[in-house]
Amino acid sequence: MLSDRLGLSERRACRYVAQHRSTQRREPIVAADDQALRDALRQIAGERPRWGYRRAHHELCQRGWQVNRKRIQRLWREEGLRVPARARKRRVPAGQPDRSQLRASGPDEVWAIDFQHDTTADGRALRLVNVVDEFTREALVMHAERSISADQTVAQLEALVARRGRAPRFLRCDNGPELTSHALRDWCRFSGTQTAFIQPGAPWQNPFVESFHARARDELLNTEQFACLAEARVVITDWREDYNTRRPHSALGMRTPTAFTADWTHATPA
Repeated sequence: MLSDRLGLSERRACRYVAQHRSTQRREPIVAADDQALRDALRQIAGERPRWGYRRAHHELCQRGWQVNRKRIQRLWREEGLRVPARARKRRVPAGQPDRSQLRASGPDEVWAIDFQHDTTADGRALRLVNVVDEFTREALVMHAERSISADQTVAQLEALVARRGRAPRFLRCDNGPELTSHALRDWCRFSGTQTAFIQPGAPWQNPFVESFHARARDELLNTEQFACLAEARVVITDWREDYNTRRPHSALGMRTPTAFTADWTHATPA
């Protein structure tokens, strides 16, 4: 760069930057699989525009590649692929109650529930009720409607319990009208589930479902335009299935929620 821009000789440029002249004469060795690897990275980036090089490296390893993570990082940057910015963590203010005792130690121990909003192409409202297992990070429910009442929320929970065969020990939620209604309180009482309400205006006390919302917003809602409610339901259902079975989760050791659950079940005595 010094020679090109300032017209310095090779000898003088190397003396200024304290490099041996032989470093400027060694031709780089390009690996035989370099182009195929770059093509695979571009394909992953096209399919998963919000993934970084770490998840891309994991995906390549799943496909049978034997490649170093640092090499993937270098090629990822050389190809100009996007590296998602790390989200800033919000701190819990001093004086808030300690909720560490509600940390889940197994599947179906703590479910987190919350609502998410979007619109269809015609500008009409779209509302999702999402339920996440805090231990396995599995997206248990993503149900879309134009509006969702407390009775509809309870109906989704009842259907989920029927599929899984048991209710959770705790249901973590905020203080929205649907989640503080008599219908939900009655369902919790009859199913033996305890409610774990977060403090008003403190969404960081429900971190698992908020993190899931960020992924759903970033990878699904901000990239898809739904023509109608029916299309939204189909696309959202497909994305939930992909999230649970194909998307590696960093908090689960780069395993999918389904794979993590299977490993935990196999390793834990009945």
